[in-house]
This record gives sequence, C-alpha cells and structure tokens, in this order.
Amino acid sequence: MNASIDVEFERAVRALAERMPVSEEGSRKPILFHDIRVGVFLYGKGYSRNIVLAGLLHDALEWSDMSEEALRDGFGEDVLRIVQANSKDRTIEDSRERIDDMVRRCAEVGEDALIVKTADTIDSFEHYTKTGNTGEIERHCMPIAEAILRLKPHNYQDAIYEDLHPWSVGERTKSKQA
Repeated sequence: MNASIDVEFERAVRALAERMPVSEEGSRKPILFHDIRVGVFLYGKGYSRNIVLAGLLHDALEWSDMSEEALRDGFGEDVLRIVQANSKDRTIEDSRERIDDMVRRCAEVGEDALIVKTADTIDSFEHYTKTGNTGEIERHCMPIAEAILRLKPHNYQDAIYEDLHPWSVGERTKSKQA
C-alpha cells in the first residue's frame, strides 16, 4: 500500500461519517465502527485500493444517505459496483433469497466484491461472538457464510474464504478472547 490509499481511506471515513446515522444503544451493531473495521482488516491484509475502499464503504448505499453518484464521483465506478453488489435488495422479502441474490451479484461482479462480502461477514461473526449475540450469528452470519461457500465460483481461490468457515471464525474469536 502507498500513501495515496491512506489519504483516500481517510477521505472515505470522513464521507461515511458525515452521512451515516448515529447507531442507537441496543442496535444490532454500531455500523460505522463495523465499516471501519472491515476496511482496516482488508487494508491490513494488503488488498487492492478498490477492495479496501469498497470494504470501508460497503454499507454506504444501504445505511447512509450517500448516493450512488457521490460514491462514483468520490471513489470510482469499480468501488461503486462492488458496493452495489454488497447491498441487499430489500424488495426480496424472503431473507434466504435476499442473501443468495446478494452473494450471486457479488460473484457476478467479480472476486473483489465477494472478498468484501466475506470480510464483512467475518467481522460480523467476530462482533456477535464478542457480544454474545448468538441469535444474530444464526440469523445473519451463518446464512451469509453458507451462501458464500455454496455459491462461490470454483476459480475464486483467495485465502479469505478459509477464514469464513465457522470453525475458523470460532477458533480465531476464542484466541482473541483468551
């Protein structure tokens, strides 16, 4: 990574913070903090600019008032496409169908989008494990992890997918708590 990604990362955090509503006490998870953790995780693993910025901004369209135009103008078409793929289609009522749709769109956009969804899911596993929220692990994390592992094209071989297996997430979380 070079200095320009650091500046772009900071600019993305500022843009997101300006547009993201403040999380309420008792909400599922503090969304801005989650988005920053996902971006930092991907940055620390040495992923590309587009993956890092899309990881940071992956909830922008779903949870903030940031428009597609603002996202495109600020961070480029590729980042916008990854974020769009990582956004749930709320018109799909069945939660499993909505998850499968999102994961399929990520796979269609490309491996960069599926890497972002995987990092997002890993962070959610870790957050809900730390907070003891087994309901969200079962209702939210497990279905997405299962969909990623089931729908991931065979030629997508990034090491991050191994970190998604529930036994890997559980072991990693246990070692952090020890």
